[in-house]
Amino acid sequence: MIDITLPDGSVRQYASGVTGMEIAQSISEGLARNVLSISVDGNVWDLSRPIEESAAIRLHTWNDPEGKATYWHSSAHLMAEALESLYPGTKFGIGPAIDNGYYYDVDMGEETLTPADLPKIEQKMLELAKEKNVYQRQSISKKDAVQYFNEKGDEYKLELLEGLEDGQITFYTQGQFTDLCRGPHIPDTSYIKAVKLMSLAGAYWRGDEKRKQLTRIYGITFPKQKELTEYLELLEEAKKRDHRKLGAELELFMFSEKVGQGLPIWLPKGTQLRERLQNYLREEQEKMGYQMVVTPHIGAKQLYMTSGHYAKYGADSFQPIKTPKEGEEFFLKPMNCPHHCEIYGHRPRSYKELPLRIGEFGTVYRYEQSGELHGLSRVRGFTQDDAHIFCTVDQVKGEFLQVLELTTKVIKMMGFENFTAQISLRDPANPEKYIGSDANWNAAEQAIIDATKEVDLVTTTVYGEAAFYGPKLDFMIKDALGRSWQLGTIQVDYNLPERFELEYIGSDNQPHRPVMIHRAPFGSMERFISILIEHTAGKFPLWLTPDQFAILPISDKWIPYSEGIKAKLAAEDIRGFIDDRAESIGRKIRDTELKRIPFMLIIGDKEAEKGEVSVRRQGQGDLGSMSIDQFISMFKDQLEVTS
Repeated sequence: MIDITLPDGSVRQYASGVTGMEIAQSISEGLARNVLSISVDGNVWDLSRPIEESAAIRLHTWNDPEGKATYWHSSAHLMAEALESLYPGTKFGIGPAIDNGYYYDVDMGEETLTPADLPKIEQKMLELAKEKNVYQRQSISKKDAVQYFNEKGDEYKLELLEGLEDGQITFYTQGQFTDLCRGPHIPDTSYIKAVKLMSLAGAYWRGDEKRKQLTRIYGITFPKQKELTEYLELLEEAKKRDHRKLGAELELFMFSEKVGQGLPIWLPKGTQLRERLQNYLREEQEKMGYQMVVTPHIGAKQLYMTSGHYAKYGADSFQPIKTPKEGEEFFLKPMNCPHHCEIYGHRPRSYKELPLRIGEFGTVYRYEQSGELHGLSRVRGFTQDDAHIFCTVDQVKGEFLQVLELTTKVIKMMGFENFTAQISLRDPANPEKYIGSDANWNAAEQAIIDATKEVDLVTTTVYGEAAFYGPKLDFMIKDALGRSWQLGTIQVDYNLPERFELEYIGSDNQPHRPVMIHRAPFGSMERFISILIEHTAGKFPLWLTPDQFAILPISDKWIPYSEGIKAKLAAEDIRGFIDDRAESIGRKIRDTELKRIPFMLIIGDKEAEKGEVSVRRQGQGDLGSMSIDQFISMFKDQLEVTS
């Protein structure tokens, strides 16, 4: 008998060799019908795989990320089977699950796939799914695996086999298709009920532009047709909210090929929006004792060698800036933290100065591949709402909790009520990915775990997602469309203070090493604003919107009256403009609606004679005529509600 520990901590005994499906059946038939995969001591397995030793397990359904990943990985194999059936001789690269669905990179030989071919492949997938073919796992020797793919003439799988050793190679077969794969997979193909192939793209084999370009097919599947229909409707709504489209319409930002890919240019309205966000956070930080600094956009190569950023990212970053001086090299700043370490270390520090909280809206640069750039959400130059707290070991927990409070306040202030936090720890199987001693890592990880236990915060723990210098707490928010995004982050770091040899003199008159907490509630201004645009569909909170009103005079003779109203509103710190174009009032109202301006103040003969304005609320329609003082009072009431 073996002990199986369930997520609630309870322990059940089963015979050695029990499978995940059998465990699910012993709990409830309903669970057995919905379970897709199982985690065994943190590793995701097939439900049919025997468990030989005592272990902690979690059963995954469609509602779990691991369940969806298993389902979509299996769907990629089903698509590959359909392709092999329809296009014999197709060769296969890799076919992983992704955040929304899956893709497979394929070599179609002389065939060229077009979007018109996708419905035929979808139909074949559904036909094969109904056959209820089991996903069968088989361990195989490297010799036999090489022989199999040699006979198929699939050079891509042969290349993947080169990096594997005997004892770690598995095949999966369903129906007439066999693939080199670690798994896991769902029990059989009948679980796949609804299929949509989304798009085609080119993808160089192994991301190398010198290698052959394969065809990448993106797809998504669901257990119910209704879920696919809802997903496609969601995509249509997401297109309307695309921050790139709305950013252009609302004149917030732009890109220029002459300036360079991935380098956003903020237009006046976007700059106003961005500065209000920064001012809000700056005021909150000042209440908590942060001191603002400004550091250069570049740094000497040695700075990033000391911090470890050069060894970790140097090859993939912007190349060095060489000066006329022999051997002198600078880099565009990839991170603010090395500069802040230098600020801390520029003079002796006493324990009485700690915690020292340094903040900066610092612009950094990272070379992203052109194919990965995406509006504001993936750029090459971006500004972090960065801060670093230098504190004693005893202060870590208190400082972490204070940062936690600030971050949750900021997220809620921006209208994101649905969020969780992810505790991101190092990957125990790949220690070479990280710098620093085990003792420092253990202390940093425990500090995060202990702090999150003290607050009412829903958390998940993920291994392998830590920064290279320390563990972190990442905030995962859901937007108005239910999509998940990673926003703010808090990181505990024992390593950079060591690498920069930072010290403070303690109450015992001896030198001690401070601990460093990295935090950025917004993450980056660019990415945060891209999410905010799509979350609000461009209808920002009243306090944040660049133009809060537009005055629409029906004829030119009321422009002087409009200017007087604008001046009175400006004196009350209410922002807006006069639309004095020679257009009809209907056209002006329509354009103002499209620009998401909260209030329209319409002025005609009747309004001017009474000293009033006719007020329309964006998305709500006519609110009637009122005096300017009444409008100001109403505006301030609504401003208070939204801020």
